[in-house]
This record gives sequence, structure tokens and C-alpha cells, in this order.
Amino acid sequence: MSRSAALTALVLLASPALAQTTPPQEGAITCVSPVSSDDTERSLKQRYGKDAEMQDLSGAEGETYKGLVLFPKAMDRRIEISFSEDNAKRASGLTLRDTARTSRWNVSGITIGSSLADVQKANGKPFLVAGFEWDYGGFVTDWKGGTLGRPMQGGCTVTIRFDRKSAAPKSLLGDGVKVASDNATLMKWAPVVAEIGVNFLGK
Repeated sequence: MSRSAALTALVLLASPALAQTTPPQEGAITCVSPVSSDDTERSLKQRYGKDAEMQDLSGAEGETYKGLVLFPKAMDRRIEISFSEDNAKRASGLTLRDTARTSRWNVSGITIGSSLADVQKANGKPFLVAGFEWDYGGFVTDWKGGTLGRPMQGGCTVTIRFDRKSAAPKSLLGDGVKVASDNATLMKWAPVVAEIGVNFLGK
């Protein structure tokens, strides 16, 4: 066998392995991909290289925290990752936000911009949403025994937040308000998924 033929054979043999180690850039998010509970800042930076960057991220009630952003320059691929505060510093969860009109990622078929009807169909039944226009407004508070309230394969759980770039009707506003997803006023206002979280249990 010539030297060039031998090199070609080596490349062909190596290609499947290389393809397997290339991290995903879009598609379905699971409990182990593109991030798992065993990941750390170091492992993610090794895997994603320049597509992984530490940033100050927005938390609840105006607070910020240090997190890792995957694909920071591609708004429709962006994933924000938080870490545990113990010595292990492993990934505790990830978040998709409405930094673009949609996302190339999905969780259980739900993505940024999905409608109430889309989420209700995935859940298999109506659910409850917190009143809008406060720090925790728009989050699903009770899946009412539906599919999305159960841990995904691998044990992680999903949180979803709805919003819309216009003022909500008064009946949908405020802390303490809980609205069913099939409520006529909510359906007419038609908020969409603005945030999706995947949380690793025990983190």
C-alpha cells in the first residue's frame, strides 16, 4: 500500500470517532446532551472551545451570577449554564432564553416561541401559569399531572416561562395569580415560550 493510500485509510478510520466527539449545535436537549450533570466549566470549555464563554448572567430579582454560555455569538443557539456552589462545581442546569425569535434547540419538542397550545399538547392536559409582570411571572407553576411535570429520561426536570412583548390584561397580572392554560383571556393574549430551563436533580 502506498503512503498516500495508507494516510487515506487512517483518515477514514478516524472520521467516525471524530464525528462522535463533535458536540451538537442544535436539536433536542436531553439530560445528557449537550450538557450533563457531570459537566464542569473545564469539561465544557474543552469540548466546545471558543464556543464556550464565562459571562455574568441575569438571575432572579435583579441579581447576576457567573455562568457559562455556549454559542455566545449565535443568539438562536445560545445556552446559559449554571453550576453548583459546592466544591464539585458541576453543571446544575441550563437555560434557553428569547434572545432570538426562536431557538435551534428544543426540550420535549418545545422551543422558544412555542405557543400555549403547543405546550398544552406536549403536556397532554392544561396546566397553571403564574400571573405576569413580576420577577417570577409567566412560569408554569403546576403541570397538573401532565407529561412535562415528570422527570425526563435521566432524571432532569423542565421549567417553562411564558411572556409576550405587550402589556397583559389586568386579570393576568401579579404575584399570587394563577391562570389555567386554557383560560380564555390568556389564550386571547397569546403569550409564547420565552424561557426554558432544564434542571439536574440534586444539584
